[in-house]
Amino acid sequence: MKILMVCLGNICRSPLAEGILQHKATALNLHWHIDSAGTAAYKIGCQPHHLSQKVASLNGINISHQQCKQFVKEDMLYYDKIYVMDKSNYADVKDISKSLWNENKVDLLLNELYPLQQKEVPDPWYGAEDGYHKVYDMIDKACDVIINKYSTLHE
Repeated sequence: MKILMVCLGNICRSPLAEGILQHKATALNLHWHIDSAGTAAYKIGCQPHHLSQKVASLNGINISHQQCKQFVKEDMLYYDKIYVMDKSNYADVKDISKSLWNENKVDLLLNELYPLQQKEVPDPWYGAEDGYHKVYDMIDKACDVIINKYSTLHE
């Protein structure tokens, strides 16, 4: 299983989602490839935001090795599933993908928890540390659903 987590800058939300899902998959000995990207990756090559790293670390996950990268249309061909954090990311992924767009592969991450409700993972970038903890909890719960949904299909 190859899963890509996408947010705007690939600094806060998607690195957390990558780290959380990879941690859960590894714990279950699932040989999944989890990655993340941004639709407007402003800081290509940089590590995740220090508060994303801190919150992940407090939960036993090290995301310091990750580097910011840009979502590219070819990602649509490579990944089995692409999860976006909000509706704007969804529109951006569709726009970037152009003729490679495949709506069956792309969904809002929180639709795994709240099917068809189009709930979004808020961007904690401009807020305080507590926002990063809230985002972590949302992503963590959605990743539990993903693990339960796909672990028997793609080991």
